[in-house]
Amino acid sequence: MSSTARGGRGICSGVGVAGEPAAIHVLAVDDSSVDRALIAGLLRSSKYRVTAVDSGKKALELLGMEPNVNMIITDYWMPEMTGYELLKRVKESNKLKQIPVVIMSSENVPNRINRQTNIFNTPRYKGAEDFFLKPVRPSDVSRLSGWIR
Repeated sequence: MSSTARGGRGICSGVGVAGEPAAIHVLAVDDSSVDRALIAGLLRSSKYRVTAVDSGKKALELLGMEPNVNMIITDYWMPEMTGYELLKRVKESNKLKQIPVVIMSSENVPNRINRQTNIFNTPRYKGAEDFFLKPVRPSDVSRLSGWIR
């Protein structure tokens, strides 16, 4: 596993079990280094290839350089750009809109969950595919395979 981190923050890339590249590439976005490490570890243990970044801005930069991201899982509350804003930017982009996005949050607020998963259910947009409550569990990760395109 290789990583480039600045003080516990930044970009981390991973490979699958036994050093072989995993087929499905997930971009994990969370400003919390603890939560980012947790979700990256769960995804890697499920044989996903993971790139983890600490902001929506870095996620968009990476998406501009890395054409092979199959899914984005993002925290809702982050400074500068929320997960909701990242979702909106992804779904507004002709290049990125096909990438499924999952939102995660430690807040269990039903109205916010409904907004995240339904806000863009129009012909032009599609909202978040799923919403996970933190801490993310292995059973949550097992639901991801249904959203991979």
